Amino acid sequence: MNAKKVTSYVIRLILWTLVIAFFFWAISENMFGKIFEEPGKFMELLGRHLELVSISAGLAILTSVPLGILITRPSFRRSEWLIVNIANLGQTIPSLAVLALAMGFLGIGLKAAIVALYIYSLLPILQNTIAGLDSVRPEMKDAAKGMGLTPAQVLFKIELPAAASSIIAGIRTAVVLNIGTAALAYLIGGGGLGVWIFTGIQLFDNQTLISGAVPVTLLAVLVDLLFRGIEYLLVPKGIRLARKSAMESV
Repeated sequence: MNAKKVTSYVIRLILWTLVIAFFFWAISENMFGKIFEEPGKFMELLGRHLELVSISAGLAILTSVPLGILITRPSFRRSEWLIVNIANLGQTIPSLAVLALAMGFLGIGLKAAIVALYIYSLLPILQNTIAGLDSVRPEMKDAAKGMGLTPAQVLFKIELPAAASSIIAGIRTAVVLNIGTAALAYLIGGGGLGVWIFTGIQLFDNQTLISGAVPVTLLAVLVDLLFRGIEYLLVPKGIRLARKSAMESV
């Protein structure tokens, strides 16, 4: 076992120890009492949080993946700089400012929060889609064309399977960021678990704060694991093995 693996295991052990210690303290101090005292309210806030994330992330996926495919076609390659920089505005502008701008156009409520989160989610998916498709070796595409495949068949049978890992990684990043950012939707009347987080901060009530913040964190972790599972199922085995060997050789 080399030094890098030993360091990795030590860091994981420390992190797990801290997590276990935190939950032991939180349970012993009844910091999750708010969830058990108001289960109906908790499920309402969780449902709204999931609604915000699923709609905004779903729209971002439906926009960014096709747009990334279009940009990588030779006829539209010149538009890459313009489109990527427009999408980049959602990341360069602070998330609170994006929420404020959306509120200025759409008012207070769910619609403004969804639009703001949608804008914030575009860039990671778009960039990873472009990077994944660009990473496909030209020799593979030339060989597929030589076998008589049409451009559409090359895209769906060669390019997208080879780029699937990068695309899913971009989606995973966007959704996980979205889960955390969705807590800010409370500030413009969007609801979600941010209601308890900011209420706890304002009232100096750690029980309410932790009852909102910890579920958001756990939700992000679970979604990350879910997308890792999806990546494992969708990415061809040969590509996964090649990437693993490349990482181990570094």
